[in-house]
Amino acid sequence: MWYAIVGSDKPDSLERRTANRGAHLARLEALQNDGRLLVAGPFPAIDNEDPGTAGFSGSLIVAEFESLEAALDWAEADPYRLAGVYQTIDVRPFRKVLPK
Repeated sequence: MWYAIVGSDKPDSLERRTANRGAHLARLEALQNDGRLLVAGPFPAIDNEDPGTAGFSGSLIVAEFESLEAALDWAEADPYRLAGVYQTIDVRPFRKVLPK
């Protein structure tokens, strides 16, 4: 089943986000290589594709996992979570309707 993972950044976490981006992306690329990643990306903190020093307010990942527990475990082990970038993580089942 698909699961939506929303990580909300702590204030002033851009430096930690930048330092851990490579490890974070490597885990996402592993999901993609397994055909289990639907979409992933950050939420700019301002209305701009490149928010610069304003940074990001969080991230969205929609990926396939065997269970909610597996999705939660994966999210809790994310480098952004371990480095203190994410203040909170919300994981919910997701039902893809479109595009078909």
